[in-house]
Amino acid sequence: MAQNWTPSSWRDKPISQVPEYPDLAALAATEERLAKFPPLVFAGEARRLKASLANVAEGKGFLLQGGDCAESFAEHGADTIRDFFRAFLQMAVVLTFGAQQPVVKVGRIAGQFAKPRSSGFEKQGDVTLPSYRGDIINGIEFTEEARVPNPERQIMAYRQSAATLNLLRAFAMGGYANLENVNQWMLGFVKDSPQAERYRKLADRISETMDFMKAIGITSENHANLRETDFFTSHEALLLGYEQALTRVDSTSGDWYATSGHMIWIGDRTRQLDHAHVEYCRGIKNPLGLKCGPSLQPDNLIELIDALNPANEAGRLTLICRFGHDKVAENLPRLIRAVEREGKKVIWSCDPMHGNTITLNNYKTRPFERILSEVESFFQIHRSEGTHPGGIHIEMTGNDVTECTGGARALSGDDLADRYHTHCDPRLNADQALELAFLLAERMKGGRDEKRMVVNG
Repeated sequence: MAQNWTPSSWRDKPISQVPEYPDLAALAATEERLAKFPPLVFAGEARRLKASLANVAEGKGFLLQGGDCAESFAEHGADTIRDFFRAFLQMAVVLTFGAQQPVVKVGRIAGQFAKPRSSGFEKQGDVTLPSYRGDIINGIEFTEEARVPNPERQIMAYRQSAATLNLLRAFAMGGYANLENVNQWMLGFVKDSPQAERYRKLADRISETMDFMKAIGITSENHANLRETDFFTSHEALLLGYEQALTRVDSTSGDWYATSGHMIWIGDRTRQLDHAHVEYCRGIKNPLGLKCGPSLQPDNLIELIDALNPANEAGRLTLICRFGHDKVAENLPRLIRAVEREGKKVIWSCDPMHGNTITLNNYKTRPFERILSEVESFFQIHRSEGTHPGGIHIEMTGNDVTECTGGARALSGDDLADRYHTHCDPRLNADQALELAFLLAERMKGGRDEKRMVVNG
């Protein structure tokens, strides 16, 4: 157990990005109720994820992490979950083929309800109200009543997370994840894409591989790993009272685990070494993520790594880098060199979303070309530094939204108003997410070919 740590020791530390609940007695009663609820995930599942992430940290896998910016109560439904899961599996298949490595699948789902904000207040016209902080805290409607933090929303978030997890487990283990089906969905995207020819070669190779496996008797009927998959959940651990209520002792190991999700991360705004969020996360045994923005200095990063992963355990800590396409070349190399100098075992993951947000036609959006530019720089820098570009972290949906511009279908600023549905930040739609996966696969294959040329002289 971490030294001088308890699930509540964070309460003695400074804290930021917390809502001001008007009724503290009601908040305490809600947290007490949650503490009696069943866990959403189990310690054994979190350990299995950590083992898979350890392979990524050793350069033997790739992390695909993605999902909603902020889940909403209004959009919860079986079709929404299914469409996200299908798009996510499509991406994973393409990346697996491109990397020729296992892809660890971690969704931003079944718990991603709370959002940090740059300002505690929002102004529309002459009216100023508290900012929307996610459905687990307050409502998105711009009314005084909706913006009051309501602890009962934590119960609603728990129940929605439980229902979502139930369906995700059924999809992952009940045949929906059958690779033969995923391959057909992916081919449908290629057929309809404006850049169909660019992707057809890779799609055909995947199809030929599946046909060959069938021919030699390897099918989903006799190999469970073709029809089932491991899928894990993650979210930002922002609302610490909720997290504490769902923190439980594992009966087999005696260790503490957050049972709100398999993996949780600390945001760029809450990663202060002596503050509450780092204090809470250092004591649980789940895999952790740490957002790394342009303000993070190498010495501070090493201090955070030492606090969060003192045993230097592979698979424990993922560094999620969110610099922006124009800042990654300046900031990422110095962090990599500090980590390598100190011999720290981490996963390097690229978040190309949060540093590339602009406003266009009064909508927050993210240009696809900037997202791709940051990803390309991320891979190039790691290759030049001799380190493993271990993952990607994106905000995406399985729905046909119009929130990010660009991509093969060339969404423009004028298209944003058509289907702009996000409750917070703009997300890649299903086509843009899969297009990004294809482009990543091409670069991964290029990286493998370069390594072969070096090895073969």
